[in-house]
Amino acid sequence: MGSTLIIACTRCGGLFLAADGQKTRTCPYCSTRVDVRKAKQVASAKSAFEASEILRDIKSKKGFSRE
Repeated sequence: MGSTLIIACTRCGGLFLAADGQKTRTCPYCSTRVDVRKAKQVASAKSAFEASEILRDIKSKKGFSRE
């Protein structure tokens, strides 16, 4: 099982998850097709669950919330 990356969209800067080795991913915020290999990697984790916990923590520190 590969690692999971947290990357930033090259257009809007939104953070989202991508599998290590994945070539492209569509940004869930602006629908831009992002080249995962060229995008800014913010963090990585051993599992998708761990990566989602890290992403949630990053977003909470930056002032993002669900409300």
